[in-house]
Amino acid sequence: MISTAIRVARVGSAAELAAAGLMTSGYAGLMLAALVPSIPAFAAAAAVTYLADHYLHRKGSYLVNRLSKVRAGLSIRFLIRQLLLILLLARLALADNLIYYGAIACFVAFYGLQVCHGAVTTLIRNRRRLPVATRNVDLVSRLRIPNAPPRALMDRAAEKMLHLDLAAVAGILVGASLESAAIGYTGIGITVGAAVLYVLALLPYLRGRRVPPNAKKVLGALDGWLRDYRPETVLYFSGSKDSAYQVNMWLETMAQLDTRPLVILRENVILEKLAPTTVPVVCVPGGVHLMNMDLSTVRVALYPANVGKNIHLLRVPTMKHVFIGHGDSDKLASVNPFSKVYDEVWTAGRAGRDRYAIADVGIRDDDIVEVGRPQLAPIRPRQDVPGDRMPTILYAPTWEGWDDNPGNTSLLLAGENIVRKLVEADPAVRVLYKPHPFTGTRSPKAKAAHQRITALVKKAAAARAADPRHTADTAAQSRAKAELARIEARLDRLTGAVDKGDEAEATRDGLVDIARHEETARLRAEWNAAYWASFPEWEHRVITGAEPRLYDCFNISDAMVSDISSVVSDFIASGKPYAVTDSAELGAEEFRRQNTAVRAAVILSNDAAQLGGLLEAVRDTAADPLAGEREQLKRYLLGPDEPTSIERFNTAVAQLALKAEARNLGQANRITAGGPEVEPVDVVPAPRTAMESETEGVEAR
Repeated sequence: MISTAIRVARVGSAAELAAAGLMTSGYAGLMLAALVPSIPAFAAAAAVTYLADHYLHRKGSYLVNRLSKVRAGLSIRFLIRQLLLILLLARLALADNLIYYGAIACFVAFYGLQVCHGAVTTLIRNRRRLPVATRNVDLVSRLRIPNAPPRALMDRAAEKMLHLDLAAVAGILVGASLESAAIGYTGIGITVGAAVLYVLALLPYLRGRRVPPNAKKVLGALDGWLRDYRPETVLYFSGSKDSAYQVNMWLETMAQLDTRPLVILRENVILEKLAPTTVPVVCVPGGVHLMNMDLSTVRVALYPANVGKNIHLLRVPTMKHVFIGHGDSDKLASVNPFSKVYDEVWTAGRAGRDRYAIADVGIRDDDIVEVGRPQLAPIRPRQDVPGDRMPTILYAPTWEGWDDNPGNTSLLLAGENIVRKLVEADPAVRVLYKPHPFTGTRSPKAKAAHQRITALVKKAAAARAADPRHTADTAAQSRAKAELARIEARLDRLTGAVDKGDEAEATRDGLVDIARHEETARLRAEWNAAYWASFPEWEHRVITGAEPRLYDCFNISDAMVSDISSVVSDFIASGKPYAVTDSAELGAEEFRRQNTAVRAAVILSNDAAQLGGLLEAVRDTAADPLAGEREQLKRYLLGPDEPTSIERFNTAVAQLALKAEARNLGQANRITAGGPEVEPVDVVPAPRTAMESETEGVEAR
């Protein structure tokens, strides 16, 4: 019942639901107390509304946003409480008392001050909103960007301003109770005086040297930096806040390029969620601003996602455009016909090339280049499971997708069966459950299934912890937890100690500290080791959030169960056994025919009856008939181990840059000669692969 109410109200927890209920009943209580009239009852109801409202705002409750949409926003709720206070005074026969007129004058003046305050804060934010936001771009030597107003003034400014009425409300109630106008006017004076001071404190940030340069100067400074830096390869990305992982997975690759890299983002929310990097980053929300940026030195543009805003860069003919994607799988998204707009499509291995050929969506074979997957370098290869260690099985289902196709995810039909069989396996195994970040964002059924699976894993973990057969090295775990706390404290100081004020200030101070960045990377690796050591190696675990990362889970696991997604293709790099669920019930033979990545997998039906075969392969390598097929499939999906993927990637970038340069020289010659009939200079032919000699003769399996 409570869970249904939480879902309907769109709140995050039972506590939020309770706070919402209290706030609603509090306003009803205010009305009754005003009509009765009762000063103590009114004061109690007012306290409830203040506290419940404040709690919901601090929690960032979705309900607060919904109330604003139905004209019950924050300012309206405060105004209603003030009007009910006036009604209370009238019902107390104080309409001829000075406190009554003082209350009316106070709230009218306070409302006017709120208007001034809102106008000033809006102007400050608008004037400090730069046309671009950057990281690792030196604009300090070119622009004067002043400090942002103190967070105490600008953070949750409207809420702080409205709460200044507390003094007036309290003073009026006490004054009415004691029949003392002086007390009431004291509260009124405090409220009005504090509101005036708040507005006056903000006014200096509207003028003079406290205002950042205008858009024209900012864009001119950025173009000056671009001319000096001369970027050659751009990673371009646009998307929602939940899709930040799609660009984050390419940051390390960009940092390893032999050419000068640049990351271009289109949404500030992506910049906020961007992983730490040493690569220069420019966020340009405006399409016009982007199209006027000086990108004349860029020769290769890389696109991890097919989105509408790509057109703003695709229109530039002086660079070559490449779709690199954000994973390699047999999903339809991996053969999107939109990919025809790019000069080349880069795939991990031969499987990606064949996938486009089979789909027949207009992608020419000559435009496909196999570059491997540079991100997979951290994945460690398979090692035999020692006899004294319990195997770890990772269940990493994908999300429900944009439609209700039963083949999208195993969560709905098979998830509980999979987890139940794993936690009840004999001999025992340890289960790690790491769902896709998007899980439950579209489908309530998928969210409910995720919650049931989470509860199942936690219940099994509690039962195992109470089982005397499972003992833990508490001393070692205590040391690991202490180390974890030390690392987290240091990471907090490194990553969260600097108050960037607002985005303009963050842009000004956004140059990376290399020593700090390297220490952060080292500490994150140490954090990962301490995390796994902080609990018993037999403990079931639900893993959500950014840390530990998916590849860290790969490395700690001995096998994986998943769905058709890039997770499977990535896991194949480890050479470990894996299973994939045929949730659409196509049948094992048809499922393998349609999905390349499952050709070396244990195929599970929705009842997960075939899990025994996976567990046998984990415990005994001799009982692993698919080991050879996995090795062949790995090469087919991801390309050869040598040369390394980053070497192939760099080669592909260099070759495509030469093609772009050849095209530009040809155009320049035509313009100089004054006619379209002039032949271009020698054009570098497009290679089939990044290193053709290395992939020559690779056959589709």
